[in-house]
Amino acid sequence: MLQGLRTIVYYVGDLEAAKEWYKKVFEIEPYFDEPYYVGYNVGGFELGLDPDDSGFSNGNHSTTYWGVKDIKETFARFESLEVEIHEAPNNVGGPIWVGSIFDPFGNVIGLIENPEFSLPH
Repeated sequence: MLQGLRTIVYYVGDLEAAKEWYKKVFEIEPYFDEPYYVGYNVGGFELGLDPDDSGFSNGNHSTTYWGVKDIKETFARFESLEVEIHEAPNNVGGPIWVGSIFDPFGNVIGLIENPEFSLPH
């Protein structure tokens, strides 16, 4: 039985550059930091960076959405950091907004503002 999102791993090629980018853009520090994998706790879910991108090419065939409180404010901050926008925020019904950005390694990072969704306690 599926238990819900636990981890998303992005394949980055240059681990040191990726760590710096995620630290600056997501304002987080890793809880696990080894030459073969770096893990971050993002609101109780894991964002992993794997430096072995040999089996992958740029581009994604799926998008994982990370929750944000205010998507417009989040994208304004990303624009100030010159983060490349994949899809500008757009309303997908009711109070729900989605958008996405690129990291420097070709990964698409989805962001969602959904005040109707809350994590189980």
